[in-house]
Amino acid sequence: MIRKKDSKDIKKIMDIWIASNLDAHNFISKDYFYNNFDFVKDAIENATVYVYEQESKVIGFVGINQEFIEGIFVDRNYRSKGIGKKLIDYCKKNYNTLSLNVYCKNKKAIEFYKREGFESCEKKLEKDNKEFEYVMKWKRY
Repeated sequence: MIRKKDSKDIKKIMDIWIASNLDAHNFISKDYFYNNFDFVKDAIENATVYVYEQESKVIGFVGINQEFIEGIFVDRNYRSKGIGKKLIDYCKKNYNTLSLNVYCKNKKAIEFYKREGFESCEKKLEKDNKEFEYVMKWKRY
């Protein structure tokens, strides 16, 4: 089931966020994510976040700011089981266009977004950690 987050979900959301970033971004210092933890937690508390819940347990989430996907994260024990796709499909049902940034070195995520119909339209340098990102966009046809 996908639903809007509530305050009791924040700890699990942040557990998933930190673990997912550390797993997927071994090319970025762990300190970068730990140093941004409180900032992201505050942002998530005030953002539009949809959680994927299974048996009353949050196992994934997507943060979205208007038509911009801030990120999709899935608990490591549930990855590659279609949860990310379900979260993307949920967003596609509710928005006519979507965009996101993904690190160029995160090949698995790039392939996932391409399979979901996103196209790269720009490459830019992320100023805080000096890594290149693709801006990817999806549009309902």
